[in-house]
Amino acid sequence: MSTTASPATPPPPPGLRDFYENPAVPVASGPSRSLRQARMLARALGPAGASGPRTVLDIGCGDGTAAATAAPLLRGHRLIGVDWSQDALTRARTRLPYAVRGELGGGGLPFASGSADAVLFSEVLEHLVDPDAALDEIRRVLRPGGHLMLSTPNLAAWYNRALLLAGVQPVFSEVSLRSIHGRPGAEVVGHLRLYTARALREFVAASGFTVVTLEGAPFHGVPRVLRPLDRLACGAPSLASILLLHARRA
Repeated sequence: MSTTASPATPPPPPGLRDFYENPAVPVASGPSRSLRQARMLARALGPAGASGPRTVLDIGCGDGTAAATAAPLLRGHRLIGVDWSQDALTRARTRLPYAVRGELGGGGLPFASGSADAVLFSEVLEHLVDPDAALDEIRRVLRPGGHLMLSTPNLAAWYNRALLLAGVQPVFSEVSLRSIHGRPGAEVVGHLRLYTARALREFVAASGFTVVTLEGAPFHGVPRVLRPLDRLACGAPSLASILLLHARRA
């Protein structure tokens, strides 16, 4: 691995850094989303063959749950967790053989250009101050034709449409890093921006990727009585709780 400079990106403000270094802030998302995304990546990469293992970076790996879920489906490939939170990395190293410190802003990721075959980018995009620079850096470390597996909450999830009609703040959206105001839920998770299916497709394509497919996944925080509806909505990604996008570096 070697460090290659990337376009300068302002680091998150000190308040955001403190927020994400807080051990009480959730750094893992639902297992159903992780498993669906892992299956998409396994189909894209295929089995490790004569060409040797492929390098997969889990950027923003959090506590390593998503990468650990993917690992049994990616046998023979090299899976590396990346995060800038020391607390998250400490937890990730209990699940992953490789977990290194790196960030999408500032000096860039500690990987050479074109050195990765795939990037897992799970539930990170919605937390970023500068998502444009983040995708530029991901595109740099991916080889031509490399895979991007991105997941993010859906602003236009089926229940958010109903909440907005009722004048209620949508799930996933936040107005404060200190407490919940005006929306369902009990956890402050630090979302700065949200995407619809259409916006996500357009944004990723404009960043130099070719969108292969967009699928839906359920949200683990949906009340149990509504979970059958949430699973049903996955059949129409524009209504699903979570957006799962597979793109390739152009």
